[in-house]
Amino acid sequence: METHQLEAKLRSLRLSGMLATLEARLAQARAGELGHLEFLEVLLEDEIGRREAKALAERIRRAHFESEVTLEEFDFAYNPGLPAPLIRDLAALRFIERGESVLLYGPVGVGKTHVAQALGHAACRRGYSVLFAKTSRVLAELAGGRADGSWEQRLRRLARFDLLILDDFALRAFTTSQGDDFYELVSERAQHGSFILTANRTPKDWYELFPNAVVAESVLDRLINSSFHVHMEGKSYRPRRRPGQGGKLAKGGPAE
Repeated sequence: METHQLEAKLRSLRLSGMLATLEARLAQARAGELGHLEFLEVLLEDEIGRREAKALAERIRRAHFESEVTLEEFDFAYNPGLPAPLIRDLAALRFIERGESVLLYGPVGVGKTHVAQALGHAACRRGYSVLFAKTSRVLAELAGGRADGSWEQRLRRLARFDLLILDDFALRAFTTSQGDDFYELVSERAQHGSFILTANRTPKDWYELFPNAVVAESVLDRLINSSFHVHMEGKSYRPRRRPGQGGKLAKGGPAE
């Protein structure tokens, strides 16, 4: 069979991962480096690798991260008091397997958003579906659903992600409808997935942000008692970004 005929068949079967490396693998086979079964195996591995890379890129795109960061890039040495062992243990993602959540809280600038997105990126690499969003944007989306009749559809979409990362949680007091929507979101996701929340306030201070004390107790007791609490305390990275202070950080140092 002519090579171009094989290429046409690979395109027809959408096996472009094989197509991209076909010439190189044929050269290995002709040189006696690959037997017949080995030739087929490495071509299949090429295709699997291409599909995995494509699927990962799509999961990352759908996650809507503000930036693609990893824990390896995070400068734990800048704030030695950060709970680095706990954060690294969370990167094993066992909390997602168990349907648990993570609460990252502390002052501004210590790296909460970086850690949250790094854990989300690790989850994408592991094959989990992830969504990163500002809490205010999620509540606005649900409010829009109440206005146009698509509330249940929007709630189901938010519930289907394996990991939902809500940044800047508890930034300001909730309205009654926002409190109710957050309660419904937590309830809907109770059997479906995990949260990561970042906040400047400690969890004990979240209750007072809800107008309805009963709703606050219902939702926060459920969320707080099934989560890892990661208190991130230390110096802000932000002064290191000021003009004349070295500019862009060489390592780590996210805005939050």
